[in-house]
Amino acid sequence: MSGMSRTALLTSAKRHDARMGVEYEFMRLTIPRELSRSAVTRMLVDRAEHGGWELDRLRLSHDGIRRVVLRRKIIRQRSTYVA
Repeated sequence: MSGMSRTALLTSAKRHDARMGVEYEFMRLTIPRELSRSAVTRMLVDRAEHGGWELDRLRLSHDGIRRVVLRRKIIRQRSTYVA
């Protein structure tokens, strides 16, 4: 898909939700207006199924650019070795 290569990955960040004890990793995408709604849906579903991402926020600008924030939980493994 040529349009998916035009999406811009802006940042990935970590945020801690203290009330639940859960940490999230965020991915911010800027999707150009030339991509169809179905192409954007396929791209986001693919990231959800294969990368574990879920939709946190989607903003549609007046010029048609979509700003998407995806998130996924950061799972920390604890050491089970006790000396």
